Amino acid sequence: MFETLGLQSLTAPQAAVWFALALGLAFGVMAQITRFCLRRALVGEDRRAAGAVWLTALAAALIGTQVAVAMGWVGFSGHRFMAGELPVLAVAVGGLLFGAGMVLTRGCISRLTVLGGTGNLRALMVLLVFAVAAHAALKGVLAPLRTSLGAVTLPLGDAAALPGNPWLWVALVAVAAVSVAYRAGAGRGKLILAALIGALVPLGWVGTGLVLYDDFDPIAMESLSFTSPSADTVFWLLASTSIPAGFGTGLIGGVLAGAFLAGALRGEFKWQSFDSPRQTGRYMAGAMLMGVGGVLAGGCTVGAGLSGVATLSVAAVLALAAMAAGALAMRAALSVSGRGSAGSSTTPAAQPAE
Repeated sequence: MFETLGLQSLTAPQAAVWFALALGLAFGVMAQITRFCLRRALVGEDRRAAGAVWLTALAAALIGTQVAVAMGWVGFSGHRFMAGELPVLAVAVGGLLFGAGMVLTRGCISRLTVLGGTGNLRALMVLLVFAVAAHAALKGVLAPLRTSLGAVTLPLGDAAALPGNPWLWVALVAVAAVSVAYRAGAGRGKLILAALIGALVPLGWVGTGLVLYDDFDPIAMESLSFTSPSADTVFWLLASTSIPAGFGTGLIGGVLAGAFLAGALRGEFKWQSFDSPRQTGRYMAGAMLMGVGGVLAGGCTVGAGLSGVATLSVAAVLALAAMAAGALAMRAALSVSGRGSAGSSTTPAAQPAE
């Protein structure tokens, strides 16, 4: 379809960068305002309100994506989310690692990218280490770990998507979102923004899979995600003279810019850094766990959790469930550790949730 748009000055890959930049800009603005983050929805002090926001976004992503599929605009039969062989061990282990990591860093990687745009140097350092770890697992020294775990597969064949009528799953998620939002008393404005965040997912699928599709210069069908885009962005920063910017680079740049704009306009931009070496080590460990885990699981809480689950992929659902389990397990472990040192007068006070 791209050739019919009359954009003679741009190729499809170049247009994809600008499209991703716009998607990222919108996500950055709305995610900063809503404090969109799965970690907060699972273990945050305001988990009910955060859960309402996250589930509303998921419901909107699911509805929009399934409408696009029903209209014939996009299809996922050949997409990696619908692979006939499920790398079950890699997805499960990766999800657990990612979930544990996002508790150590006090935010999933999408939230930390947004925080990085508002002056949080802790978040920017996590983003850098996360990207390096992800690249090491994709193409570097940790690639053998990825291939070894990925070799343990479960044959799914044509059952790579959740069974039954897709609209039944849409209805279940929508009802869950409405129920949680009602009980949490979440503000209408934030829920509207959450739904718009979710709508960016089908917009991304349709934009890259239909509008920008070009037979002569094809691009991958992508939507919101942070694992591969973060790795690609760091690689581009180091070798931009030989590696052109792609969808992921535009997306990360847009999120940082959008978060900066929202933070500056709302008076929320503030320089922040680490308080102690111990805190630095905890964040770096969490960043590495998320980077490796995101690659093994096939995405982060947005790439697999929001965009992936919207396709009704069994692999994405497994990844999201493992991330939740990893987060809850790490939170429990930290709680036990905290109780064990409760009698020490040198125990640092807990930081407010990010």
